[in-house]
Amino acid sequence: MDSAAITVEGLSFYWPSGAAVLRECSLTIEPGEFCMLLGNNGSGKSTLLRLLAGLLQRQVGMIRTKGPVGFVFQNPDHQLVMPTVGADVAFGLVKEKLTLPQVRQRVEEALAAVNLQHLQRRAIYALSGGQKQRVAIAGAIAQHCQILLLDEPTALLDPDSQIDLVRQVQALVKSRGLTALWVTHRLAELDYCDRAFLIENGSVADQGDPQRLKKKLQN
Repeated sequence: MDSAAITVEGLSFYWPSGAAVLRECSLTIEPGEFCMLLGNNGSGKSTLLRLLAGLLQRQVGMIRTKGPVGFVFQNPDHQLVMPTVGADVAFGLVKEKLTLPQVRQRVEEALAAVNLQHLQRRAIYALSGGQKQRVAIAGAIAQHCQILLLDEPTALLDPDSQIDLVRQVQALVKSRGLTALWVTHRLAELDYCDRAFLIENGSVADQGDPQRLKKKLQN
């Protein structure tokens, strides 16, 4: 039986115009891996992530994910909908029909996981960009996601916040056994992942050791 956390086989995706975004794309990610997805603009990285999250409907090929999936957008303002940190993390738990004490416990545990427990009552608008992304991650953790998908989560952050966030996700993968797939353009972020995939023209052109891919792209 396949033990992979994420399996993609022969995945193709077309826009209504007929333009192909993904072409026979295949990849496998094991449980507990922190992987990064690289590629030029328009290569299909974000489309692949949205298909894995169920935000787009699969057309051709196979997708299999094991466990609940959490998604973090490039711009956290597109994701955070409640006025305060604690309320936003609790928002996704409504469908689970938990008691109020259970919700509070989930929220406290999720915020502690991203080192924001002291900001539970803070207004969302008063947060930095990096803090907003960590609140988005806490929302996924509160829902007990096992797979975390992050679409260029550092794109709008300053350099220090970029490194803080990637280290935070690396630590969560190791401490909580999460599987993470992170889309990036920043080669420096490859220093923190276990494996990387290079997407070209809608399919995986190369994969493996992050430092080898980093050198390849630098050259």
